[in-house]
Amino acid sequence: MLYPVYIHLGDAAHAHGVSIPDFPGCFSAADDWQDLPRMVQEAIELWCEGQNLELPKPSSLDKLVTDADYVDGVWLLIDVDVTKLDTKPVRLNISMPQSLVSEIDSYAKAHGATRSGFLAQAAREAMRH
Repeated sequence: MLYPVYIHLGDAAHAHGVSIPDFPGCFSAADDWQDLPRMVQEAIELWCEGQNLELPKPSSLDKLVTDADYVDGVWLLIDVDVTKLDTKPVRLNISMPQSLVSEIDSYAKAHGATRSGFLAQAAREAMRH
């Protein structure tokens, strides 16, 4: 799905900043133009992570170009792979030793997370390596 993104132009010393108006508070940056689509996809995936929501429809570029919050930059339409967005949780049943579950719960609570959030993040970290 094509979403408008606003590029705050960078230079030799600064990355290009990215604002994604349809996902409030979602932003990213990239040193090179060719990295922008990947960085936007990653930022939106993180923004949606663990949310139980309907995806916003892309805003009209006609309306956005007149918005005073966006001046001195460039608009791009980025094709976001919405199939990769984590918007609906899936309930599953797993078995673990009670002592491990207790440790997970204590750790998650101490770090402001839920058991599910902690396990999801641990799985992502393990799969990156």
